[in-house]
Amino acid sequence: AGGYENRSLWSEEAWAWKAKEGVEHPMFWGREGNLWIYHTMFGEVRLPQEWPVYVSHAEATAYAKWLGRKLPTEAQFHRAAYGTPERGKERTYPWGEEAPSASRGNFDFKSWDPSPVGAHPAGASAFGVHDLVGNGWEWTRTEFAPFPGFTPMPFYPGYSANFFDGKHYVMKGGSPRTAACMLRRSFRNWFQPHYPYVYATFRCVED
Repeated sequence: AGGYENRSLWSEEAWAWKAKEGVEHPMFWGREGNLWIYHTMFGEVRLPQEWPVYVSHAEATAYAKWLGRKLPTEAQFHRAAYGTPERGKERTYPWGEEAPSASRGNFDFKSWDPSPVGAHPAGASAFGVHDLVGNGWEWTRTEFAPFPGFTPMPFYPGYSANFFDGKHYVMKGGSPRTAACMLRRSFRNWFQPHYPYVYATFRCVED
């Protein structure tokens, strides 16, 4: 749709980054003539149409703007993933209280690549949303900042505190390379908006 050439979709900072780095498509994509290919961990394959797309925060934001929508906030993601129709009740995992297993999603190193969207229906949330953990970290539009009452871990005080700088955005969920023990709903990942080497995808919301 020409989104990479449409300056109106990008912030000034994102457009300058894109121009400087020559960004014309997602990092893991490539072209051979008229054929789009995908760079996997161990080789190249024809671009799978049913896989989620891994992109930077800047690219995700531009796409959402093109669609007339936005990236979700961290709170919106949390509601979709762990909320239920019953007011005030949440789940430990999107699918319920059972521990993570291979049928629930693409995580814990069972695959080096994404799986088709919707391939793990047993992992759907109470609202029927698929792949909320595993298959790719999910960008939000929430800047990475401490929650009220935050205190650094004594044995690793700089783990997250060093990144409360207004330059990083919260990611939720998990990727195929995320250990099952890290799929707890409290876990927050983060990256800068222009960093392309990250297994991160996104969803769009309407406010």
